Amino acid sequence: MSRELLDAALDLLLGGCCAACGAAGRALCEPCAAGLPTRPRLSWPTPAPAGLATPWAAGEYADPVRALVLAHKEHRVLALRRPLSVLLALAVAAGLPSGAPPTEALVLVPVPSRPSSVRARGHDPTASLTRGAARLLRTQGYDALAVPLLRTRPGLLDQAGLGAEARAANLDGSLRCPAAGLRRLSRRRERVRVVVCDDVITTGATAREAQRALESVGLAVTAVAAVAATRRIGGPRPLSSSPRTD
Repeated sequence: MSRELLDAALDLLLGGCCAACGAAGRALCEPCAAGLPTRPRLSWPTPAPAGLATPWAAGEYADPVRALVLAHKEHRVLALRRPLSVLLALAVAAGLPSGAPPTEALVLVPVPSRPSSVRARGHDPTASLTRGAARLLRTQGYDALAVPLLRTRPGLLDQAGLGAEARAANLDGSLRCPAAGLRRLSRRRERVRVVVCDDVITTGATAREAQRALESVGLAVTAVAAVAATRRIGGPRPLSSSPRTD
């Protein structure tokens, strides 16, 4: 069956369409897939939280990437897990020293969602994409593990609609790293390199809080990686297209 006929069949039977452009057929059509970013970029928020590890994102949080993130996250278009995992894996790799894969295990730690959000959505999108990115990186020679080390505290508010200061206040002390997870990780690997993973970098407050929680138990964070990053209007530090050189 040709791809055109397959797309027509999917549209007829399932009502499927591309999340990016709306074309009938699969969740991500070939033209839109071909147009996804391939060169991760330094993605400093403006202003950046003090001490934030170097943040990388596969692209800007604008369409078509924005449409894919929202379709996967809010509408459970699970067919988008793989293309979004590819973007996250690119960002993770960009945040590592250039050259051969590191000798240490590469531990990808997803930013945790609130349990109520996971229940409402019926899945944990960031954890899912982090697992997918780890699988892809293993095929490239990395000893990559997705390890959900972090937990949220009760009372954490939804970050949507909050400004930079409100996000920082909401997140202050909001994440913790239970000892049980650390013990399990230590039994699996002796030396690790840690990357915090998220779907979107906005103000950087969430990533910085995740970094704080990990560093409080002795885990140094190499970088922050995300599928996309917002462009903070009016700031002196927009997304940079400069490739990593170290």
